[in-house]
Amino acid sequence: MAKLLIWAIVVAAGLYLAVAAVLFIFQRRLLYRPDLTYQTPAEAGLDGVDEVILRAPDGVKLIAWQSRPAAGQPLLLYFHGNGGGLGDRVERIKRFQREGIGVFMPSYRGYAGSEGSPSEAAIIADAQLAYDHLIAQGIRPREIVAYGESLGTGVAVQLAASRTVAAVILDAPYTSITNIAKQLYPFIPVRLFLRDKFDSIEHIRNIRAPLLILHGARDNTIPVAFGQALFAAATEPKEMHVLDGAGHSDIYLHGAMPFVRQFLANHLRQPAEIGKVSRSISRG
Repeated sequence: MAKLLIWAIVVAAGLYLAVAAVLFIFQRRLLYRPDLTYQTPAEAGLDGVDEVILRAPDGVKLIAWQSRPAAGQPLLLYFHGNGGGLGDRVERIKRFQREGIGVFMPSYRGYAGSEGSPSEAAIIADAQLAYDHLIAQGIRPREIVAYGESLGTGVAVQLAASRTVAAVILDAPYTSITNIAKQLYPFIPVRLFLRDKFDSIEHIRNIRAPLLILHGARDNTIPVAFGQALFAAATEPKEMHVLDGAGHSDIYLHGAMPFVRQFLANHLRQPAEIGKVSRSISRG
C-alpha cells in the first residue's frame, strides 16, 4: 500500500510538472492566435481603407489598415484581440466608417501581413510607433482615441499611460493576463513564469484621459468582473456600460455603438473640454 501511494504521488507530481512545462514553453502560442492569411483591405471588401506599412527600429515590417475620419470626427488607434487578424474586424471597421469615425488598426507582429513574433514588449513598442506615425501625419493628440479590444485593451492602456490621447475606449478589458491565467489554471503558479503580463490594473492609474469601458454581461472569455475591477481602479472621468445579452466579441450587436457615439460627443467635440483633457495629460 505504501509503495502504491508513493508511486501515485510520483506520477501525480510528474504529470503536474509536465503540464506546467507545456504551459511555460507554449505560453505565447496559447496567448497569441494569429490568422496568417494575408489580404488587402479591398480584398477584404473594404472601401476607403488604405494599407499602411510601418518599419520598426529593428527592421521588422508591420502593416496597418487606415480609414480616415470625417471632418470633426476622431480617429481610433485600434488594437485588436489575440485571435484572427485585421480581416476579422471588417464589420467593425464598416460600423465606424458609417459613423464617420476614422480607424488606424495595426496588425501585431506575427499576424497576417506583419513580420516578426509577438510579445508584450514588442507589441507595446509597435503601438507607440503607430502613434508616432499618426502624429507625423499631422493628426493631433486630441483627435486620437486609444481603442482596445480584448487582448488589445492591455495595449491601449499602456499606450494611453505613455502618450497623450483624447480618450480611451476598452472593449472587454481585463486586469492582467496573469489574473486570467490564474483563473484558467488555478493549480499552476503562473505568476512565476508568465512572460507577457499586460498588467492593466497598474497602468490604468496613469491615464488621465476620459475612459469608456464596454463589457458583455455574458462574456465567458473575460468575465465582466475583470472589467469592473479595472473600472474601479481608473481615475475620473470614466464610465462603464455592461451590455445585456452580449458575449465576448458581439457588443456591437447588442447596442454598444450609441454609448460610443455619446461618449465621443461628450469628450471630443467640445473644444473647451478637449483643451482640458489635453492639458491635464501634459502635466502628468
